[in-house]
Amino acid sequence: MLWTRWLVLLLCWGATSGEQQADERDGAQAEVRAESRRQRSPPPVEPLDFGFVPAAVYGTHAYYEPGAVGILFHMVHAFLYVVQPNSFPKDLIVKVIQQNMGGIKIEEWRKPENIVLLLQWIYYEAGFLICGTIGIVFVVLTPIIGTCFCVCRCCENCGGEMHQRQRKNADCQRGFYTASLIATSIFIILGVLIAYAANHNISTQIKSTRRFINTNMRDLKTFANNTPAQIEYLTAQYTTAKNKVLSDLDNIGPLLGGRIHSQLEKEVVPSLDTALRMAGAMRETKEALENVNSSLEVLQEGTGKLQASLSGERASLSNTLSDPACTNGAVSHTCNTIRSTLSQLGINADFSRLPDVSPALANVNTVLKTDLSNIVQKGYSSFNDTPKLVKEQTKNIVSGVKGMLDKIGTEISSFSKMFPVESSLANFTIFLNQGQKNIESFYPQVDQMDFYRWIGCVAVLCMVVLVLAFNILGLLCGTCGYDKQATPTTRGCLSNTGGNLLMAGVGFSFIFAWVLMGIVTTLFVVGGNVEKLMCEPLANRQLFKIIDTPFLVHPAKKNFLPGMLFQNPNIDLTLGSMYRDCYENNGLYHALQLETMFNINSFLNRTVYNKDLAKVFESVQVDLQDISLLEQDGRDSLINFANSGVGQIDYETYLAEVNKGVTLVDLLSFSTDLEAQADQLPRGALENALKGHASSIRQIHRDQVVPLEQAMKYVRARSTLSQSIKQLQRTSSELPVKVTNILSAIDAAEYLITHNASHVVKQETKGYIQSLVGYFKQYTDWVKSSLTAEVAQCKPISNIVDSMEIVACSFIVDSVNTFWFGLGGCCVFLIPSIIFSIKLAKYYRRMDTEDVFEDLGNTGNHGEQVCDIHGNLSVVSSPYYDTLTRFPRASAPPSYSDW
Repeated sequence: MLWTRWLVLLLCWGATSGEQQADERDGAQAEVRAESRRQRSPPPVEPLDFGFVPAAVYGTHAYYEPGAVGILFHMVHAFLYVVQPNSFPKDLIVKVIQQNMGGIKIEEWRKPENIVLLLQWIYYEAGFLICGTIGIVFVVLTPIIGTCFCVCRCCENCGGEMHQRQRKNADCQRGFYTASLIATSIFIILGVLIAYAANHNISTQIKSTRRFINTNMRDLKTFANNTPAQIEYLTAQYTTAKNKVLSDLDNIGPLLGGRIHSQLEKEVVPSLDTALRMAGAMRETKEALENVNSSLEVLQEGTGKLQASLSGERASLSNTLSDPACTNGAVSHTCNTIRSTLSQLGINADFSRLPDVSPALANVNTVLKTDLSNIVQKGYSSFNDTPKLVKEQTKNIVSGVKGMLDKIGTEISSFSKMFPVESSLANFTIFLNQGQKNIESFYPQVDQMDFYRWIGCVAVLCMVVLVLAFNILGLLCGTCGYDKQATPTTRGCLSNTGGNLLMAGVGFSFIFAWVLMGIVTTLFVVGGNVEKLMCEPLANRQLFKIIDTPFLVHPAKKNFLPGMLFQNPNIDLTLGSMYRDCYENNGLYHALQLETMFNINSFLNRTVYNKDLAKVFESVQVDLQDISLLEQDGRDSLINFANSGVGQIDYETYLAEVNKGVTLVDLLSFSTDLEAQADQLPRGALENALKGHASSIRQIHRDQVVPLEQAMKYVRARSTLSQSIKQLQRTSSELPVKVTNILSAIDAAEYLITHNASHVVKQETKGYIQSLVGYFKQYTDWVKSSLTAEVAQCKPISNIVDSMEIVACSFIVDSVNTFWFGLGGCCVFLIPSIIFSIKLAKYYRRMDTEDVFEDLGNTGNHGEQVCDIHGNLSVVSSPYYDTLTRFPRASAPPSYSDW
């Protein structure tokens, strides 16, 4: 059986590693997943697709539906339950086996514990013992009773005398015996049919046994032929995990470098972002200063011209009001009112006092000669080159790891080739083919033995059929030949033949009944106990519990099955668990718990989970000191911008002047009021002059005030002067502090890259290794699940057990039990058949003597003339005499020539 050991060792190769290391890897992966959630762009861990293990298709369907004969099987089971209602005596059998494993000795039965066991066993077998005893009594007494019966009838006793007394209820008795014998014969016929059906079912199902044998053998061959391909597939799928790891190693820059980049960018990118925003603020400051400077020049020039125009118009209007016409009555009041508003004709905002922004603008233009945005972009680019640096600095390490992976693949391949699986399974296939040939060589002998068995059972049934034939023929002849007018001595030949046939049936019943009952008793005791002690516990798997009882075979050997298979009884393997796993079509590796035979964990720890792999990555050193986030020109640019003078401008004064109106009064309203007051004056030169001044004021508003207002509201890029000033105010607010903070943040980020990157590199390298190990864990988990459920599926083993149960119990035991059940019913009903046949034959057979009746006299008393045994006549006048007195035995009737 060397091939079995090779097969066991081969199936062991794909087990998973130890629980401790699995827990460590699970914890590491959980940590990696938690860390990945904190990262901005964690690298995905792709699930590997290992495909499907080549599946074996088994053709055995270990299921049997007996059909109509199943009703008979259920009847027998119900009868056996009535005989033996006790539950399966598992504990009793275990005790008997454990106490008598060393051999049974007669003197040991005298021990109290053995006597108790014997009494318990007798109690369990009480039903079979009682029925068996009844059968034995029947077998013993039947020939004795038959012999005595024959002797008595030869002595003309027990109904042997050929004389039948006339009775008033003779017809009623004959009908009763006839009906009873018919009913009894029907029951016997049913018993014969049941027994014959069981006998025929055995022959039919024996042919079906060949189908079970062929399909089971074919499934075992499929199992043997498919297992090497499945194991080869498991071995080949290591390439899937290896290729994925190699792909990740080729992309170590984006993966490991990306992890490092993701960790460092939390500090680096915000600092560069603030510098980039400050570069944008410089450009915006330049634009705002240019807006303010150009607007200031326009406003200063325009307010000067407006001041001159308003002063001239005020002087001209004052001269007009000096006209003598303004001195008359009501006119003077209007003129005085107008004269009092002349002071309102002046400018309100004085832009000439605002400070000049040209020096600050010149400084900002000098600062902008250095392109800070480009310098910051160089910092981004330098920092984003981290994956490239990682790839360049880990070339040697990656090549070393690839070599280790190739070595692991070689070790796995060489490990699988250590076991001659194909040759072992080829030998197993040869063994199956030879075994099948040997079994098939017995088919003719089995058919011959079954034929003899069938002939023997039919011969046994023919004994009953012979009795039935005599009974049926006797009933037919007796019933058809019976004549009510004929006296017992004058009965016809057909009636007499019927009676003789019934008595012949009685004779054969006595001859065959004890033989039949002996067969029934033997088959009942054997078949019934096999059903209760083997088939039923095998069907409900109670039998497995007995075999799986710890220390059943030997006090030092715990489990029977592993002790027989692996010579290691301490393995926790039971027949019940193995059967359940195989019934569920799990792998043989899991069903036989082969992991206890070979420590695959050490192999995986030495190969797939190679500690050298972790040591190689622990030596990863990534130097990021070449990364420069901000060049010196950029730093100088920020410092010069902070010292450009933008922050020294008095923006509050600008805002105060800008928020003022251009003139002291709305010139349009002033001109409108002036026209209204001119309309109150008498028509003349003064009215016309005032209206002319109103028109001039409108012209000044249109030509000079409106452009100034437009210049104050909108500058280049359609931003108001006020917005530009506020923007400058916000930008310049604590500008030195902002620049200092930017430079400090950049310095801190560069310090992190220069001095603390090694810690980040180690941390992310550990996570990167865990992701690589995760691919191997997927592979080993897949191997474990495949070995458990898909590789070497042991359904054929459970099918063999189920097929044996079907053949032994359903095909043979149930049929045998049904046979003795039907035959036993025939034997039981032979007893009333004998009684009714004897009673009924008296009414059909021709008697030697008969009772004769005659009427004597007419005195009212009915006299009877009776012939005595010598033929002399005597007269008995009273009808109340005893029958023997009134009807003495008569002589035979005269013979007729036609008889």
